[in-house]
Amino acid sequence: MIRLLIDLLRHGETTLSHTLRGHTDDELTEQGWLQMQSTIQNNIDNGSSWDVIFTSPLRRCQLFAERLAVKIQRPLIVNSNIKEMNFGDWEGLATQHIYENFPELLANFWQFPTQYHAPNGESLAQFKQRVMIGFEEISIQMQTEDWKNALVVTHGGVIKLLTCLAREQHLNDLLKMPAELGNLYQIELLKSLDQLTFIERV
Repeated sequence: MIRLLIDLLRHGETTLSHTLRGHTDDELTEQGWLQMQSTIQNNIDNGSSWDVIFTSPLRRCQLFAERLAVKIQRPLIVNSNIKEMNFGDWEGLATQHIYENFPELLANFWQFPTQYHAPNGESLAQFKQRVMIGFEEISIQMQTEDWKNALVVTHGGVIKLLTCLAREQHLNDLLKMPAELGNLYQIELLKSLDQLTFIERV
């Protein structure tokens, strides 16, 4: 069994943080940059180090990851499968606007994300399948290069999904999982044969 250490960094505040931005490629605000920088510096000061950085290709993740990779002189790999969930017709819309216009559909999505999704958006099953492919790719690349510890710069939905899996909770609990802007979450990725397992590091 292969055991890999993964630090998940959620991007900071963005210009569209009040919306469901999903695949919408908005940028970090100055506050968003500071949130991520502070989190990373605190972890480095406490002894954290990484062999490699993986990032979502969306600018709110990749631009910070690129700058950090240069600063700490680590390889950077972009993985398109660790992007946020695609919210379809709700992309870029404020949740208040969706609530006012589609209250029942939004309530169903919040409570039962395994059964309901945004119109023309990704279902949770599709999102999970994509993210799992992304982390299969990450695990293979880490094994090939003998990397043991990775920083993954990604999104709230990805972090919530992995935390839900690590805690072995029903996927309808997904949106109750923690994933604060600019915060770091630590998991272990275990790989045996063709199976990936996630464990929360406390």
